Amino acid sequence: MTEAENATRRTIHDRIRERPGVHVNALVRDLDLAPGQVQYHLRRLDRAGRVVGDELFGRTHYYTPEFDGWERGALALLHRETSADIVAELLAAGPLPAGETAERVGIARSTCSWHTGRLAEAEVVRTTRDGNRVLLSVAEPERTARLLGRVDPSLPERLVDRFTRLFDSMVAE
Repeated sequence: MTEAENATRRTIHDRIRERPGVHVNALVRDLDLAPGQVQYHLRRLDRAGRVVGDELFGRTHYYTPEFDGWERGALALLHRETSADIVAELLAAGPLPAGETAERVGIARSTCSWHTGRLAEAEVVRTTRDGNRVLLSVAEPERTARLLGRVDPSLPERLVDRFTRLFDSMVAE
């Protein structure tokens, strides 16, 4: 292995350690590397047991091995700004009705429902019924708060979420 390959592999590994749950496209963008180059080094890192690739929600996300399956799923979702905002609101306020959660986060109820559906599927958020109301709560508050501190949505992820919010607000009017 050449010194350049070592440096590139180390750079990719360091980025995955800094941003657990990052996907290939983000690595390509963030590190200004060719997709094939990133994929080659990811395969090598995976074979060496230095990273774990997990297919979640339509993308393969990469982590260092210390994250368990639940944490990997939570991190993949928390990279989305809207999901992170919902979880942060629930952590701050405690259990809330779904409609109130949407209102506090400033999103349409349908957008809140879509995100909380995925969060519930990954067992990050619990949904319970109180009569006709759906109550939302964070399943594992301490672990979730720790993971929330590890994510920083990328610019493209934030733009997608903000466009969705803008569109929702225009449709709601």
